[in-house]
Amino acid sequence: MDAVFESENIIYVRPSFDLVPEYLEMVNDIENVARFIGDRREPLSEKDEIDYIKDKMDNDATMFSMLEKDTREFIGNIEFFNRTFDAAEWGIVITTKMQNKGYGKEALMRSVEYGFNELGLNRIFLSVYADNPRAVHVYEKCGFKEFKRDDVDIFMEMVKDESAAD
Repeated sequence: MDAVFESENIIYVRPSFDLVPEYLEMVNDIENVARFIGDRREPLSEKDEIDYIKDKMDNDATMFSMLEKDTREFIGNIEFFNRTFDAAEWGIVITTKMQNKGYGKEALMRSVEYGFNELGLNRIFLSVYADNPRAVHVYEKCGFKEFKRDDVDIFMEMVKDESAAD
């Protein structure tokens, strides 16, 4: 798998059917991963995941799988979705075993740079569950600012001109 872009410890590659077992392990970890990416409480099947990845490939989604640079071990996925002309929503999911190692912050910083410089975005936004304070802290530390909140989610954004001033 060829890197589309890199950061210090991560290579970012296009989604691959070769990674389906790793994807499934990650998204079927209901308690540590899936609960932060939706309300799903039932495991996905291999066919579900293959169909999902095929759809991402067929639609040329700006989704990237992250691999540890030295070992090529799977870390997780990032994606720019809900894209409009110059804005996109950003999301990340990291396997349980690769959490708490700094990959999330590294991926966020590098993918924001990629979004602004390579994709031509001027605004990157995200939503995070209000009961996920670790993620909120990382997003704030990386320069995202809250612009809306409800009982479940905190909505945050980074605007290109503002990020350049930091």
